[in-house]
Amino acid sequence: MAQSPSGHGHAENLGIGKAIAVLTSGGDAQGMNAAVRAVVRVGIYTGAKVYFVHEGYQGLVDGGDNIKEATWESVSMMLQLGGTVIGSARCQDFRTREGRLKAARNLVKRGITNLCVIGGDGSLTGADTFRAEWSSLLDELVKGGGITAEEVKKSSYLNIVGMVGSIDNDFCGTDMTIGTDSALHRIMEIVDAITTTAQSHQRTFVLEVMGRHCGYLALITALACGADWVFIPESPPEDDWEDHLCRRLTETRLGGSRLNIIIVAEGAIDKHGKAITADDIKTLVVKRLGYDTRVTILGHVQRGGTPSAFDRILGSRMGVEAVMALLEGTPDTPACVVSLSGNQAVRLPLMECVQVTKDVTTAMNEGRFEDALKLRGRSFLNNWNVYKLLAHIRPPSAKSGYTLAVLNVGAPAAGMNAAVRSTVRIGLIHGHRMLAVHDGFEGLAEGKIEEISWERVGSWTGLGGSKLGTKRTLPKKYFEEISINISNFGIHGLVIIGGFEAFTGSLELMEGRAKFEELCIPLCVIPATVSNNVPGSDFSIGADTALNTITTTCDRIKQSAAGTKRRVFIIETMGGFCGYLATMAGLAGGADAVYIYEERFNIHDLQVNVEHLTEKMKTTVKRGLVLRNERCNENYTTDFIYNLYSEEGKGIFDCRKNVLGHMQQGGTPTPFDRNFGTKMGAKAVAWITGKIKECTRHGRIFANTKDSACLLGMRKRSLVFQPLTELKEQTDFEHRLPKEQWWLKLRPILKILAKYNIELDTSEKAHLEHVTRKGIALESNI
Repeated sequence: MAQSPSGHGHAENLGIGKAIAVLTSGGDAQGMNAAVRAVVRVGIYTGAKVYFVHEGYQGLVDGGDNIKEATWESVSMMLQLGGTVIGSARCQDFRTREGRLKAARNLVKRGITNLCVIGGDGSLTGADTFRAEWSSLLDELVKGGGITAEEVKKSSYLNIVGMVGSIDNDFCGTDMTIGTDSALHRIMEIVDAITTTAQSHQRTFVLEVMGRHCGYLALITALACGADWVFIPESPPEDDWEDHLCRRLTETRLGGSRLNIIIVAEGAIDKHGKAITADDIKTLVVKRLGYDTRVTILGHVQRGGTPSAFDRILGSRMGVEAVMALLEGTPDTPACVVSLSGNQAVRLPLMECVQVTKDVTTAMNEGRFEDALKLRGRSFLNNWNVYKLLAHIRPPSAKSGYTLAVLNVGAPAAGMNAAVRSTVRIGLIHGHRMLAVHDGFEGLAEGKIEEISWERVGSWTGLGGSKLGTKRTLPKKYFEEISINISNFGIHGLVIIGGFEAFTGSLELMEGRAKFEELCIPLCVIPATVSNNVPGSDFSIGADTALNTITTTCDRIKQSAAGTKRRVFIIETMGGFCGYLATMAGLAGGADAVYIYEERFNIHDLQVNVEHLTEKMKTTVKRGLVLRNERCNENYTTDFIYNLYSEEGKGIFDCRKNVLGHMQQGGTPTPFDRNFGTKMGAKAVAWITGKIKECTRHGRIFANTKDSACLLGMRKRSLVFQPLTELKEQTDFEHRLPKEQWWLKLRPILKILAKYNIELDTSEKAHLEHVTRKGIALESNI
């Protein structure tokens, strides 16, 4: 295992002789418990002592029983709980120097010099002040006899690392804060429920979501449910918005829609800083249009419920990173925040982030709304631009003269319909004629092709499965028929949304170009499969929904074991040879072992796992969860593993097995999959439009270069187009897998959190970056 130059390879000795305290402060957010659990377990794994601080900063000031040493078992069964188990409180005492003196004394007496704070920007600013004053606080305590000179020597400096727990996602420098994704889950559940009743009565619903200074929740909700209008504090509407809004609602109704949905952030304002409330909007719609209008204020529902799979994994990853940042800290390292950029953990200077976050509020207060949007960061701005395109721009009367076809290939995945909807609508906005192909490549060969309109895809975002129909058939044997149909229907470009078959099928189409000139048109593949096994993309549409389905099922299964004690569950997940779902569900569900094809295992490994569980049953935690990817090993089947565990665990624990099957492909798409599908569709059409223009010679399209057939994927921090032929080298076709997969790096975390004493390689540790450098590289051509 690679050693890093500074010798951080041996993380398991990093914390010896050190103590870490963890506290949650400010408003609660789902996923905080996952972060606390990770801090405790990774802290203990490194040899450090870890303390809970109950009731946030108040507990730090009050001391006593509020600061308790944590054990491995004390964080068991915390992962799936919402809120924060160790409590949080708004604390006035800590704002005073007197309060901070007490807090410092409580830490010094216990030898704690590392503090991990999970909260919003207020909580983190408080921590930074505390750190800045640390030496003067100690001097004052020594003078007053509160602590001894010996104790001062041991606690000469305080390390601080923050994690942002806030459902508003209002902290600059991180793509997602802990709790945001879960809050979106709650909101979408309600929006989906409201949609059905609104359609029954032809009603207009005005929904108010949280976000006093940040419109993120409102914006993503509007994107994910295809709302007619959204009001966010960062971008107030034009002065004549009332007329605009009424015209928009009337158009939607005339287009055949039976409902209207308007989303309002609680901090929504107009250009002059006057609040726009849900009731104002209702009054306007009733007065001017006479529509039956209802208001729903979601309130604290958004903070509640179980954390989503994403928030559990985010909390766990950030917790690991926070411990490493604390233990590697020196008196010179600035207080940092661990956060997420794309799918990478990064460390950012705490006060830089706080400053940019404050700059947004200042910009809004001074009416500089353009700046406010830019300061929110790249992804916020992109979301806003895509939303405006989809909701507010009508298809032009002038046509481009181009025809695009969209099809689904492979197995159904939740979110496919959202991608089709945005592909169709953005295509129409570009002035193209849009065609829908039913039943994949087979439908393309059989001529199951029809023109599709703006209204037709209206309510598709929230629908699971594939409305166009999808098949796994590959195109090779149909080249002639496909070419004839491309010619007959005058198709100039293809958007292919699907899994591994979409990728291999598109490669076949490229091979066919040599013989069939009609196949020389630009094509774009958008990865959509629950298995997340398409090369060229870290995520595929549908994987998040499947992951949440598995996680929820694991929660229920674990709960059933809580009453019976000493039970081990063996659960089989989908994914073909790809272990993504099993590994991520293992992280989100707190699994004891996860078997996947990518990490070979033998009978000895199975034996070690059984012994590990036997030891676990001697503690207070008397449950086990083992996940197995469906094709991880042809001989060690789910039945084999179940029989082995049952035999070896006789008298110690009993076993049950579950094969989750096709429920993993169903269900309504999660907010992430709806939003991801929507953005991918928009970006694909923008790219293909440019390619068609580029490949047109004398009125004919001839696309035969490598870069005229691309896959649109999410790589680390951005959406990128990659030529299919280049991705060919990166693919293991026999096992339908990319040769390199980013999530395999998370496997050690899974094992450490399950109490395996393995080596955690920290050589690829997150380096401290700077926020201010994060320029706004906009998705230029949407």
